[in-house]
Amino acid sequence: MSLHAQDDPALRAAQEDRLRATWKPPQGLFLRWTDTNNNRVGIWYTLTAFGFMLFAGVLALIMRTQLAVPDNDLVTANTFNQLFTLHGSMMMFLFAVPMFEAVSIILLPQLLGARDLPFPRLSAFGYWSFLIGGVFVSGSIFFDAAPDGGWFMYPPFTTRTDLSGLGADIWMLGLSFIEVSSVAAAVELIVGVLKCRPPGMRLNLMPLYAWYILVVAVMILFAFPPLIAGDILFELERLLGWPFFDQARGGDPILWQHLFWIFGHPEVYIVFLPSIALFAMIVPTFARRHLLGYPWIVLAAVGTAFLSFGLWVHHMFTTGLPKISLAFFSAASEAVAIPTGIQIFAFIATLWAGRVVWSTPLLYAVGSIAIFVIGGLTGVMVAIAPFDWQAHDTYFIVAHLHYVLIGGTLIPLFGGLYYYWPLITGKKLSDRMGRTAFWLLFVGVNLTFFPMHFSGLMGMPRRVFTYPGDLGVDAFNMASTLGSYVFAFGVAIICVDLARSPWRAKATRNPWQAGTLEWLAHPDDEDWGIRSVPLIESRYPIWDQKDFVRKVDEGRFFLPDAEEGRRETIVTTVLDARPLQVLRLGGPSWKPMATAVALGSVFILTTYHLYWWSLVGAVATLAMVLWWLWTGTAEIPEKDEKPIGHGITLPIYISGTSASGWWAMFITMLADMTAFSGLVFGYFFFWTRHEDFPPSGAGLDGPGVFWPMAALTLTLVSWAMTVAARESNARGAVGAARGLLAAGAALSLAAIGAGLAGPWVTGLEPTLHVYPAIVWTLAIWTTAHSGVGAICQLYTLARSIAGRMTPRHDADVRNITVYHHFLAVTAIVTYATIGLFPVLS
Repeated sequence: MSLHAQDDPALRAAQEDRLRATWKPPQGLFLRWTDTNNNRVGIWYTLTAFGFMLFAGVLALIMRTQLAVPDNDLVTANTFNQLFTLHGSMMMFLFAVPMFEAVSIILLPQLLGARDLPFPRLSAFGYWSFLIGGVFVSGSIFFDAAPDGGWFMYPPFTTRTDLSGLGADIWMLGLSFIEVSSVAAAVELIVGVLKCRPPGMRLNLMPLYAWYILVVAVMILFAFPPLIAGDILFELERLLGWPFFDQARGGDPILWQHLFWIFGHPEVYIVFLPSIALFAMIVPTFARRHLLGYPWIVLAAVGTAFLSFGLWVHHMFTTGLPKISLAFFSAASEAVAIPTGIQIFAFIATLWAGRVVWSTPLLYAVGSIAIFVIGGLTGVMVAIAPFDWQAHDTYFIVAHLHYVLIGGTLIPLFGGLYYYWPLITGKKLSDRMGRTAFWLLFVGVNLTFFPMHFSGLMGMPRRVFTYPGDLGVDAFNMASTLGSYVFAFGVAIICVDLARSPWRAKATRNPWQAGTLEWLAHPDDEDWGIRSVPLIESRYPIWDQKDFVRKVDEGRFFLPDAEEGRRETIVTTVLDARPLQVLRLGGPSWKPMATAVALGSVFILTTYHLYWWSLVGAVATLAMVLWWLWTGTAEIPEKDEKPIGHGITLPIYISGTSASGWWAMFITMLADMTAFSGLVFGYFFFWTRHEDFPPSGAGLDGPGVFWPMAALTLTLVSWAMTVAARESNARGAVGAARGLLAAGAALSLAAIGAGLAGPWVTGLEPTLHVYPAIVWTLAIWTTAHSGVGAICQLYTLARSIAGRMTPRHDADVRNITVYHHFLAVTAIVTYATIGLFPVLS
């Protein structure tokens, strides 16, 4: 008897009858645009990121053609700078990170045996934000308005409007918008891994891919927000003249480098670790055995993430930093090779101990390890400060970076494409074309970048659009250009292979004979996913648990039915995956798309200095977010509980620390706090750079003590009222809770006035010096958060009055209390810093 209902008409008919009310894919073009099913959102996300990669690759080919021979005039210097800036920006911001998030949105629900991730509409919002921001940034080159300051956009050349045009604003505001989508995806992935695992899948039984994605998503929370803080300072200088990076008025361009590389170096590991995650799935499948060293690999991934945040200064060895700091960061840069080596050796040991079945995906995995190791070896070289002083800003660094990124990100993704294409589309790609493409890629990457080591050591500077013939690097540059075309030909073969796949025959179920949960999927499965959510007892349940596939298909595990016609999955505990809740997931909606469009208008209109229209966009964004939340979250169900099978009954509504919504709020506020920390870092960075900080004089005197302390008091009392409202509501004192929320909102609004009164009353002029500029920035940041706090309190009050929040169904007040906890911490740090620090110092 077949293991799958597709092959048994009677069983299949019975299943279809039981699932007749299950959510169906939307029909029609507009409905597909409004789809929030993570599988389809992930596919569109992946295709869009792949398209941006191809476009960035074309820009790289133009650059390599320009550099093929000395004194070439194919493009002008300005055009080359635009090509160079946009190529790097697109590869890092529009391909590497979005691609891993897109693939994870597809794979994680399958790997975790979930019907979907917990916030499918948030994933859709992230996709539309990414698409709008990506088109805005990349399309600028067609209007000769692309950024031209490098993908790192170092001040002061980029902050001075007389030296850089509109492109700098397009880069800064467009990519800031994209960073919002990255943080949104990180929240979705973290909550999905922690709260949507199937029963029995304890942390030590999670697939390694889930571990890696959890680590990387947490890294995004701490890496991207400092760049957002830097973006704020950058745009305030460009748009308002606040001198954060202008040395003549007390600023320092080195601050931008710190904030950028606090993001920029973890970014390398953010894009590398997901590729290692693909290895962790591919290698055991074709070694036909469990992966060796599971706990060591997990510890190594966590260690890599931790160390990656201590390496950013190795990008700044030539900026004149103290020698003691160079020694520390040099040692940390070398130490990161240890956890990286543990992971790679674990994969090699697994292949050595297994019965290897060679395949196209495994070929890509092994080849990419070889390329990455070369980049890792040169990375150890440039981690030595004296060598870095010689090689910095030469093509040696270009070679090192591309060996790491291509070997550690791009080629592994191609391997993952060949491995998971049957899972996503039900069709296999061509082994012959895949292997041909691999060898072209392998030869192309080495022919392109290996000669750059020599041209760099011979003095070829990077970021130049031409070079003299007597430099002696003609042959190396010609070889690199030829290699780039070989590499491009390999990518073209993969594109042709993808284009031909719809006309190929259906693949068999689990064609690679893998052992992990995602391969439960059948080529003809409906969009509701697997038949039942399984009980997990092994890391490779398809291999290890008896009759596992048959039991899943026959609905013998959990939640086999959809009697209410809703998309549902199971929420479990963080550590041991005990079932807690039946979570109802959001269906198709146009609100995420409309919200992304409204928010995108704020960034885009600001770029063109259309501030009033931008304000209209901000109001529209707020209205859309509130409408989205009002109609799509914390829904009170028609019944309290639902049986999921095996005698277990779970609540449909939960709140507090067990709920996925609470975790989403907590994780989002961690990202917010990290961005705030970047601004506070800027304040104390300037303090260390000036003997007279804060300075004295007209327009420079501090905000005093009274107003900051008044704002702090108002904020803390508002916080206490929010906590009291939560407790009163839980006790059934609904009237008291409503009164406390109303009073708390009034105090939050009053805190805005008090927070801004300090710098306003004392006449701090932010264009005169960096001290008043950073004080105003911290005050505006905190008072803006007080404004959001007031909106949260009034929104919760309205929910209570409308009967959408009750003492039993209190997720709204519990979630905004988390926000106010973080707001209280922000207020304490801000007002103590700007009000007390000048006095105490």
